[in-house]
Amino acid sequence: MSGKIRVGLIYGGKSGEHDVSLQTAMAVMKAVDFTKYEVVPFYISKKGEWKSGAPLLAPIASKEVLTFNSVDSAHAPVSNALAPIFGAVQPKGDVTLASAAAAGTKDGIDVIFPLLHGTFGEDGTIQGLLEMANVPYVGAGVLASAVGMDKVMMKKIFAQEGLPQCIFRHFTRTEWEKNRAYHLVELETAIGYPCFVKPANLGSSVGISKARNQAELIQAVNFAFQYDRKVIVEENIDAREIEVAVLGNDEPQASVVGEIVSSNEFYDYKAKYVDGKSAMVIPADIPAETAEQVRQLALQAFLAVDGSGLSRVDFFLGKADQKIYINEINTMPGFTPYSMYPLLWQESGKPYAELLDDLIRLAIERHTAKQSIQYSFDVE
Repeated sequence: MSGKIRVGLIYGGKSGEHDVSLQTAMAVMKAVDFTKYEVVPFYISKKGEWKSGAPLLAPIASKEVLTFNSVDSAHAPVSNALAPIFGAVQPKGDVTLASAAAAGTKDGIDVIFPLLHGTFGEDGTIQGLLEMANVPYVGAGVLASAVGMDKVMMKKIFAQEGLPQCIFRHFTRTEWEKNRAYHLVELETAIGYPCFVKPANLGSSVGISKARNQAELIQAVNFAFQYDRKVIVEENIDAREIEVAVLGNDEPQASVVGEIVSSNEFYDYKAKYVDGKSAMVIPADIPAETAEQVRQLALQAFLAVDGSGLSRVDFFLGKADQKIYINEINTMPGFTPYSMYPLLWQESGKPYAELLDDLIRLAIERHTAKQSIQYSFDVE
């Protein structure tokens, strides 16, 4: 095992995207180069229970092994969520690529790869835990993760940056219940029909509805409130859905531009993960100058939220006027070999295994740079 970097994979989780996370974890475990890395699995059940597995030296065979439900998968139940990070997952100290590769020890984790989607995974919560443990980890930090999950805060930051976006309004459950009539008038005046109603903090298009009249709007808002205490309503734009993958830390790079052609009226959870009929067009069939503008806007959005590691930035491209609107940034996008993010990089000349190498390198580089920051001040 000498010379290998030990990578802790955290996957599963309590969010509605638990199964998506398992798909991602399976893909990473099958693709990782075991001549370079030793993988330690950490599974979080839908109830929030943690399980840690023995180090993996080869790809796993099934989902049952992934979730420790197989007789072939030895695991250690963890009594609380902090134990894997502050107990079993103790960092080895100051980590660099060279020291990680040279250590080759059974003690500690060199870098964590949090393969968690949605609430409690890409919203800054697990990132905060990893920051407290002082462990290098792949992907966005606490701030970028939280902003990337909260569509309202995201759009406010995008507005501050001057990024073009559609008209939107937002309110909490309390505000809606206290003054529903006011919000209905405001929505119908500012946005009109049809419009889209979304939970402010959720991914994978869960809880999203298209409302064509007031009755559908009320129903859609109530439905969205099942998934969050805050709802956002956006105008409908007759547009193509364009996406860009971003990779890096302070000097990020943008991939080629891709397009999603949804099998449904809009790109909801079913269109993404269930029916398998949505198409990805890579590269997107758009003018070169438009593609370059989208790529630059993606980089601007990434830097605006203080992104790091990876993100996928989604846009609308108006069918009639070719106007570009930023939709959202996803700081932990789907990461199977068939997901848009790795496919965009594959088309850009970076295969899946190389992408994994880059993300681990970026995580360790960011952590190393942060070790020089002073967090205390001695007045004497």
